Amino acid sequence: MKVLVCISNVPDTTTKVKFTDDFEKLDTSNIQWVINPWDELSLTRALELKDDASTGVKSVTVAHVGLAGAEPTIRKALAIGADDAIRINAEPHDAYYVAAQLAEVVKAESFDIVLCGIESSDHNGSTVGGMLSEFLGYPSVSAVSGLKIENNTLVINREIDGGKETVTVPAPVVAIVQKGIAKEPRIAAMRGIMMARTKPVKVVEPVAVDALTGIISFEMPEPRAACKFVDAEDPKQLIGLLQNEAKVL
Repeated sequence: MKVLVCISNVPDTTTKVKFTDDFEKLDTSNIQWVINPWDELSLTRALELKDDASTGVKSVTVAHVGLAGAEPTIRKALAIGADDAIRINAEPHDAYYVAAQLAEVVKAESFDIVLCGIESSDHNGSTVGGMLSEFLGYPSVSAVSGLKIENNTLVINREIDGGKETVTVPAPVVAIVQKGIAKEPRIAAMRGIMMARTKPVKVVEPVAVDALTGIISFEMPEPRAACKFVDAEDPKQLIGLLQNEAKVL
């Protein structure tokens, strides 16, 4: 089996976000870029499956839609353990555009399992995985928190309202992954970092697809109100604040 893990290049969560051009563009200077956390967990689980000879997973590839500036993040995925990488040389305009580009890669390489993080930590759109499955005509399973392979069939655990469910799905399939798929993201060892320098990164040009959405401008959230402290001996004041200001009573 061949596994493809779709990865996003996102700002580290500690990044202080700034904008330029009258709030029309993200200021990318001084941003520390990382693998999207959900994609990193997907990659970890894919590598765990490859490590188990009984699963039949022979290779793990990562794919990313982005320009050359994303290559350090791709190399990190290779250092963690991916066998090779594919970079679609295009600006990731929107989810529809990204899914369309990834679909062409899957069709060309015939992957059996496609793993996507449930969302990216910057835009939080949660739509690429579902769109990708539609482009491919593959079944998709969302909210995946556990993944095993038994007799060439995927056994998937899902988080649902009020509990969990287990489903079996034949390959090929798109699995949309959330936290729980792996305990901790795998960390690159020094040997992996050295090997990543020579692992292949295939650069392909994008297909002609029109993005369906665009960003007009960004807006910073309103600053939080200052904390109010209430005397423990004055419950009337607390009730008044909850009723008149917080409006939760």
